Amino acid sequence: MRSLWPVQHRVMTKRIAFVGYDNITTLDLFGPLEVFATANDVLGSKVYQLSTVCASGKVFHGESGVRVAADTAFRDAPAFDTILVPGGAGLRDPRIGDAVVAFLKARARSTRRIVSVCTGLEALAQAGFMNGRRATTHWRFAAAIARKFPQIKLDIDAIYVRDGKFYTSAGVTAGIDLALALVAEDHGEAIALKVARELVVYLKRAGGQGQFSEPLQFQTRAGEGFADLAQWMLRNLGKDLSAPALAARVHLGVRHFSRRFKASFGLTPAAYVERLRLDEARKRLTMKRHNVKSVAASVGYASPDAFGRAFERRFGIRPSHYEKQFG
Repeated sequence: MRSLWPVQHRVMTKRIAFVGYDNITTLDLFGPLEVFATANDVLGSKVYQLSTVCASGKVFHGESGVRVAADTAFRDAPAFDTILVPGGAGLRDPRIGDAVVAFLKARARSTRRIVSVCTGLEALAQAGFMNGRRATTHWRFAAAIARKFPQIKLDIDAIYVRDGKFYTSAGVTAGIDLALALVAEDHGEAIALKVARELVVYLKRAGGQGQFSEPLQFQTRAGEGFADLAQWMLRNLGKDLSAPALAARVHLGVRHFSRRFKASFGLTPAAYVERLRLDEARKRLTMKRHNVKSVAASVGYASPDAFGRAFERRFGIRPSHYEKQFG
């Protein structure tokens, strides 16, 4: 049971369809669905009417084996404000995917937003919606989709992308990020942040962020003894992250630590720490409660001037300008 403090808003209900089919990736379905359901609770009214729809209108099966009962069949479904297509191996089977594509084609003109999560992009592409448009998908399937649909302008680094009425996202949890962005579009950033907090989302990520975070890249390449260091560094950006301090944390001498670090990651510890701090600073500059001075201090810079110079070297823009443009 959710513990919430509803915020009353007088808004029109928006119908959202979650497209189901056999061999669906169920988290692509349930993650975004929970975002909109939680938005209903946060707003204190049923601003979103949520429906699962599939060809038969009966039960469909996830790749994991879970059974989901649909609310209605494609042919009987009402009009929708937004249609969301989760990813899954089933879409690559024409016996399944063709029905989804036909449903999308029939509803495209009357639907305000059409959304895909992960390989759900395939259905949008087969429907002809994505010709010449920007899109993203799960990094593991990007090359295959690019070969199959060369007319798509694929941005495999993005978490989610909007091009007109079409929204696409990367794999699994990126669907949650995109759903939060849709809530923000409908009801404002403050409501979306309340929903993210209620769902205990670690960080509400912007769409242009890379699919691989620096800490994840670090952990992927890290050997034994370094595996937990990236997460600790990210949680302690304001602390001493000098090479001696980091070496002591993993019980190595400074020289040995620095050699191993650079051999593994191609960066000195100091260069990596600066990248980590500046990437985190860029996220914090988009949040309303932060300004350049507070962000500089929060990520470990002794002065706003030093932070500003480092930020401009990395991103080619002053942090104050970045804050005005993206905040």
